[in-house]
Formats: sequence, structure tokens, C-alpha cells
Amino acid sequence: MKNAITWSVFIGVLSGIWMYAMHKMGVTPVKETVAPLEYFSFLIPAVGLLLGIRSYRDSDCKGKMGFLEALVQSFKILIGGGVITVFAAILYFSYVTTFNNAGDFSGRIFGALLVGVILAFAVSLLYHNKANKVD
Repeated sequence: MKNAITWSVFIGVLSGIWMYAMHKMGVTPVKETVAPLEYFSFLIPAVGLLLGIRSYRDSDCKGKMGFLEALVQSFKILIGGGVITVFAAILYFSYVTTFNNAGDFSGRIFGALLVGVILAFAVSLLYHNKANKVD
């Protein structure tokens, strides 16, 4: 669980910093429009999951990890990171920007959820190395 918390904080804090950095660069969320710079935000959970699952496999699983173990750990990391990111987004929309449309905000969070699920499956497929033989 320590591994999941560590990498959740990594993803959540970097995602929060990325929101504020985009604001400072002049990129603000506009209804039904996504700035090209916003597409790079998927790299934060991708790198966090890659490093987190590799760390989990090497340290906690002693180099052997099944697909389901990797998938469960990926979801733990993503849920924790998502909670921290949503908290940072609420602070951002409350105090930094005047963009206050909850529908657009929830749409962006739902998009991030879909990207996270796809990344979790991809990283789990990439790092599992223990074959489960069915007889």
C-alpha cells in the first residue's frame, strides 16, 4: 500500500502543478475546446503508472507479478492520484480561474478517467511476467 500512496501523491501533485502551470502560460479551459498543450497532461499518469508498477514489481513482488496484481495496483495508484487531482482542480476552479461550469469540468474528469483505465490495462500488460497456467 505504501507504493500506491507514494505514486498517487506523485501523480496528484504533478497534475495539480500542471493545472497551475497551464494557467500561468495563458491556457484556460474553454467550453468544448481543448488546447493542444492540454493533451500533454496524459504523460503525468502514464509516467507515474510506469514507474509505480515497475517499482511494485521489483520491490514488493520480488520480480514476479501477474496481470491482475498489476491491474489492482494500477487502480489503487490512479484512484489516489485522482482524488488528489480533483481536490487540486476544485481549488483551481474556486480561487484561480473564473471558469465555473461544472458540466465541462466533469467532462474533463470523465475523459481523464477513461485515459487512466486504458493506461492501467496497458501498463499491466507491459509489466506482468508471471504466467497463470490453466489446466
